[in-house]
Amino acid sequence: MEIINQNQNAAQRDNMLLSIAHLTQLLHYVTGFGGFIVPLTIWLTSRKNVEGMDEHGKAIVNFQLSLLLYLIISIPAILLFGLGILGLIVVGILGFVLPIVNAIKASNGESPSLFLTIPFI
Repeated sequence: MEIINQNQNAAQRDNMLLSIAHLTQLLHYVTGFGGFIVPLTIWLTSRKNVEGMDEHGKAIVNFQLSLLLYLIISIPAILLFGLGILGLIVVGILGFVLPIVNAIKASNGESPSLFLTIPFI
């Protein structure tokens, strides 16, 4: 008699993969690129198989798009009394700190922090 597992299609909880998806955003600081493409690829390939990946993946994409928008706004703002330089510093710090914070939250099974994140998707 063969026992069929009815939960084969059910999503599994993989906090390690969620944490890795957040930490891959730091590739910008190591290689200069890949901090958007790699987490996007992880999200698109595993959002149906890993519980929580859709929420975390959307948070990662929205955060990266928000940082890009803040960066684009900060560059011309340099002409306005140097406020753009302050904006670039803030974007650099947020882009480094928030992926680490969200990786820790993901490893603990919590929802990601959406600090200064614009919900595009």
